[in-house]
Amino acid sequence: MAPKIAIVYYSMYGHIALLAQAEKAGIEAAGGTADLFQVEETLPMEVLQKMYAPGQDTSKAPLITPEKLATYDAFLMGIPTRFGNYPTQWKNFWDKTGGLWQSGGLWGKYAGLFISTASMGGGQESTAIAAMSTLAHHGIVYVPLGFAKSADMANLTEVHGGSPWGAGTFTGADGSPMPTEQELGLAKTQGKAFYEVVARAHT
Repeated sequence: MAPKIAIVYYSMYGHIALLAQAEKAGIEAAGGTADLFQVEETLPMEVLQKMYAPGQDTSKAPLITPEKLATYDAFLMGIPTRFGNYPTQWKNFWDKTGGLWQSGGLWGKYAGLFISTASMGGGQESTAIAAMSTLAHHGIVYVPLGFAKSADMANLTEVHGGSPWGAGTFTGADGSPMPTEQELGLAKTQGKAFYEVVARAHT
């Protein structure tokens, strides 16, 4: 039976949303399917407007709940970094999963990460490392991207995000640069590799 996979993300300016679509394309290229979800926005619209953010559009991907997440076998998480860590919106979601932690509702499920930062020193790897504590407490099996499936990671002809921890993109201080073809390609590679690992575990 094919594994049931969710791609869950938070995207204030659209960068992570684009990577999520590429991850989905990778899963589909490997013969799987995936559902897109968002974690809930926590900032009021008046604050988002001052940040020149468009606000959350749930027509593109509905909001996820902890109970809904528990119905999936595996999930890829899209995280925009704040100070080298989870943003509040993701922390708010995980803080609602106490019941699942107590029941072991997420134990043994699989997860991977993809991340955006403003710059090369913005914390793509530190955000992934910070996420390990949450995954460990829930007993979630982390599936890294690694280097074996992602030769493009060593391509230095252009500046790009991503690491063996997972795909990534650089947004710039003003959020204007969108993910490059190389970054989207890496996300697609990750989606494909993630599905192959999870599908093998479910045979």
